[in-house]
Amino acid sequence: MRSLIFNIFFYTVTFLYAVTCVVFSLLPGRKMMMASLRRYTIVMTWAMRNIAGIKVEVLGRENVPDDQAVILAAKHQSYGDGFVIFSQFFDMSFVTGNQLLKIPLLPRILDKMDAVVIDSCGGSDVRQEMEAQAAVIREQGRKILIFPEGHLSQIGTQHRYRKGVWHLYNDFGCPVVPVANSLGQRWNQMDWKKYQGPAFIEFLDPIPPGMEKEPFMALLEERIETRSKALLDRVNLGALNPDDIGKTVENDAARAKRLARESEAATVDPTK
Repeated sequence: MRSLIFNIFFYTVTFLYAVTCVVFSLLPGRKMMMASLRRYTIVMTWAMRNIAGIKVEVLGRENVPDDQAVILAAKHQSYGDGFVIFSQFFDMSFVTGNQLLKIPLLPRILDKMDAVVIDSCGGSDVRQEMEAQAAVIREQGRKILIFPEGHLSQIGTQHRYRKGVWHLYNDFGCPVVPVANSLGQRWNQMDWKKYQGPAFIEFLDPIPPGMEKEPFMALLEERIETRSKALLDRVNLGALNPDDIGKTVENDAARAKRLARESEAATVDPTK
């Protein structure tokens, strides 16, 4: 029953806010539309907790500076994780595939948001397209959300991490904050059925600018996947040591070097 009520609420409120945002997109500037979008995500996060019974807890918010541009590279298990992340910030942009352009009303909203819309099928021009669109966001010093896998993933699984996140990181010259989560256990991908209980979204220690592609990709993937599995264990086992939240055993440089060595060894040795 909770799932039915939540889904009716979700689609009704989404339609109403979409119409409102289209109206605001006709006005000069972005402030009113972005405020409306953030309000929408706050309402949906409230509904997840109070209607669907999904008790989402946000951890590590202090790892995201409010006064500078950062890239948020997040695990993507559910439609809900985008709502929760977006509700934490004002005037945030994001990278998305062009499949959203097929949804009525959305193209104009995405354009007004300065969303980075890329061809989901890839191609030689995707890199240039993303760089050009991201340049506007970089100049304005805004935060940008990207899902490095490029797909929703089943809880406990992962897709190949795409190199677009590194190009964005390299172009921006700003920190990347990995974002882990376990929300897929409660709202899996786009499923109709929702499950009551706790879920976590955690902003991890930032990765500073300046890393090379392969060490960066290895470090980002390890951070996100390891912590997402730990958050799932936290739900299943009841709790983690509070001192463990947001910590890393090794510093960035040491971990990146170790991952690079392991990757090189695996490439050279055909038995691995």
